[in-house]
Amino acid sequence: MTEQLLGIFRNLPLWSAILAWAAAQLIKIIIEFCKTKKINLSLIVGSGGMPSSHTSFVTAISVTIGLTEGFDTSLFAVSAVLGLIVMYDASGVRRAAGKQAEVINMIVENIENTGIKLDKKLKELLGHSPIEVAMGAVLGTLVAIICHG
Repeated sequence: MTEQLLGIFRNLPLWSAILAWAAAQLIKIIIEFCKTKKINLSLIVGSGGMPSSHTSFVTAISVTIGLTEGFDTSLFAVSAVLGLIVMYDASGVRRAAGKQAEVINMIVENIENTGIKLDKKLKELLGHSPIEVAMGAVLGTLVAIICHG
């Protein structure tokens, strides 16, 4: 049992995905620092931004599975399909929700200008642009290739 649990530390696809996610989040912090000259550590767990950490995560695990198990396996097919769903969601549904939050926040601000106090603003940075998703896929692929060595 203990040996099975310790196997998680040898799971290359898992660690490749975690490393790709961490790299994407670090890149977001660096990009934000270059823009504002301030370190925003809240970006470590935030969603949205360049590159897509969701995409880098699922791409890294899929590519690592492909490299270790074979691109012709059912396991790769399942991971690739689920990865594509995550990417579609990030650039479609979540992006639309972020745009709606932006409009709602503008409405709330206009209402507050009349003296009526409302709750806090909605989070606007939820999804990703197609380029943010593409860069997440590139990052995830590079991390997978490096980890596979």
